[in-house]
Amino acid sequence: MLINLVNATIKIEEREILTKVNFTVVENDFIYIVGKVGSGKSSLLKSLYGELPIQGDQTTIIDFDLSKLKQYQFPELRRNLGIVFQDFQLLSEYTVYENLDFVLRVTDWEKTARAPRIAEVLQQVGISEKANNYPHELSGGEQQRVAIARALLNAPKIILADEPTGNLDKETSDTIMTILKDINKQGTAVVMITHNLNLITDYPGTAIYKCEQGNIFPLTTII
Repeated sequence: MLINLVNATIKIEEREILTKVNFTVVENDFIYIVGKVGSGKSSLLKSLYGELPIQGDQTTIIDFDLSKLKQYQFPELRRNLGIVFQDFQLLSEYTVYENLDFVLRVTDWEKTARAPRIAEVLQQVGISEKANNYPHELSGGEQQRVAIARALLNAPKIILADEPTGNLDKETSDTIMTILKDINKQGTAVVMITHNLNLITDYPGTAIYKCEQGNIFPLTTII
């Protein structure tokens, strides 16, 4: 099991955001999380990559107990996760190649291994020809492809995607979803927040969870 939360509570400072969270992810899952703005969707993802505290009967992701995570363990945890944000979060002063190389340098890749890995992930997301461009020279869809390539660099077991199509038109969203589904087919689990219910219909996943009134629960239908 890649993620196992049992009776978990997620807080911001002393305010409870989600309580009695029961949430599991296994290999090859593609999980959607839906809910209104402010319902706790992003807070759940932040707790999974260690940005928000979480407590509970079980709070494990991969081989880490999130409730007992030490500061020195954060880099190792995040090397096992790929995180994709709605607003891309690329370094504007770096080229595409330099954005990816920066991640590999800070995660201690050997210099000789970095260029081949960058070429591999850029090809995987279909944007090899943009390696020397800066983010401002790319469309929104291209920037998101770079963000996905960045998330893939360390061959993570899980991709956490927070509204990855939120700022994109339908055609570009379809491209991003095709990439994510292909990644999933190759064995990487995906946990994706979305407000676009059409995507869930067009690209069915393994399960759908909804955040509402401080709780998260599985849905049997998206209606």
